[in-house]
Amino acid sequence: MSTRPPPNVTSRNPWIDQAKALACLVIIGHHLAFYGPMADVVWPAASALMEGLFEYGRMAVQVFLVLGGYLAAAALAPQGVPRVSEPLPLLGKRFARLALPYCAALVVTIFINEGVRELGFVHASVSDAPTWDQVLAHLLLVQSIGGWESLSAGVWYVAIDFQLYALCALWFWASLRFSGRTLRGAGGSATVPTLAQIGIVTLACVSLWWWNLNSDLDPWALYFVGAYALGMMAWWAAHSRSALERSAWVAAMLACGAVALALEWRTRIALAWVVALVLATAGAVRWPAAWRNARWAPLVWMGQRSYSIFLIHFAVCLLVNAVWHALWPSGIAINALGLAVAVAASIAAGALLYRWVESRQASWLRLIGWQAGVLGMGALAIKGLL
Repeated sequence: MSTRPPPNVTSRNPWIDQAKALACLVIIGHHLAFYGPMADVVWPAASALMEGLFEYGRMAVQVFLVLGGYLAAAALAPQGVPRVSEPLPLLGKRFARLALPYCAALVVTIFINEGVRELGFVHASVSDAPTWDQVLAHLLLVQSIGGWESLSAGVWYVAIDFQLYALCALWFWASLRFSGRTLRGAGGSATVPTLAQIGIVTLACVSLWWWNLNSDLDPWALYFVGAYALGMMAWWAAHSRSALERSAWVAAMLACGAVALALEWRTRIALAWVVALVLATAGAVRWPAAWRNARWAPLVWMGQRSYSIFLIHFAVCLLVNAVWHALWPSGIAINALGLAVAVAASIAAGALLYRWVESRQASWLRLIGWQAGVLGMGALAIKGLL
């Protein structure tokens, strides 16, 4: 059996960054198509594009779910051997990293939402003034579980991401405590997997074959963990120690996804399945050098900032929609330009959020400061002072 050193999980993969950027752009397009009115004006001239973004754009989230699982496996159990000896500090750090830019984006979103509503912009994308319990639920990432209206499109994903990471981290910790060592002793493989890996494969199958068929579970990680676990399996396949191990992992992924789609066809699951299989097998393919080294710097740059862009884009699009509707309520060309401005402004705002918040050292002190900012902005909105 050939061996290789442990992968460097701290270095960035430009292909993953580019995939994140493309998925982020699709999600922005989906929300622009879903939450007019600029899209409503442009729709007759680009109906196929708008209908595609409207109906299928949300599926780009599956790319983030799979990539999230892939990177979580790299950090938590790169060879199937859990590294989670103290889960609570790990989860605290994860919460702070997710919540810092999230809270900053909520401050901006509440301010813009109240501003455009007070200026007379009437549209379904404009929320009512928030309530105290709604704001607190968002700060604790439980808004979907409790059934509160989201303060911004897409923030449900932040809560799900934390749930998924916590679920897998706690499982890795429990499996390490239970077994005391891996089933092989020196690291897992697909042929003789560790207890941690067996649990992840089981989660993937149960989620894709059962939980994901019940939409009532979509506020919970159990609904989404199938795609996340496929991403983890993809990491272990891509970083296997032999071709046999990789083949076994790929076979397990093929079986898991095939049964899921045979039980009920779900295009979103098919997309997650394909993305995971590409991640699992791409490293074993002898790509032409031009393809292997291909990268477009703007996409890589955007992918590195995709989380911040994702968080802030709805507020920016809401503002651009309000301004454009007030100035140019009709005209296909000018509203198409407005859509482009919304995308560009979202990227620019996300870059600022990344620079000033996400990329800086996460700490509980900084998080408490931004949470206080959300509470303060929420209080102004509740009192009608914005």
